[in-house]
Amino acid sequence: MARYLLAVHYADGTLPPSEFRRLCIDVPALDARMADAGVFVFHGGVLPESATVVRQSGDDFVVTDGPYTETKEHLAGFWIINAADLDEALEWAKLASAAEQLPIEVRPFFGGDLDDAIEVNASEAQ
Repeated sequence: MARYLLAVHYADGTLPPSEFRRLCIDVPALDARMADAGVFVFHGGVLPESATVVRQSGDDFVVTDGPYTETKEHLAGFWIINAADLDEALEWAKLASAAEQLPIEVRPFFGGDLDDAIEVNASEAQ
């Protein structure tokens, strides 16, 4: 099994109450369906106004408010799932998109050995 991130990006602004109520039903229902299927690892939402960026600058660190990039959309939440392959992860992303009524970004987690990654990176750099 591979681990995948299913990321939800919202446009700026708040949801109408009816949309928020629908999400409070549809998203937990999807969480339960994922748990029943044995793919659920974690689901969480993040607050858009709470982003803080920490960036190293020489020997010091700079801490700034706001998301890392300027964009009309922001990361609002995510699922982490275990899936047999990308095709299975995409099927779960379709269900997540239906529950959220938004696009879902699917990204595989690095699942290899760190030494292998270093070796591959070194060979590709040459």
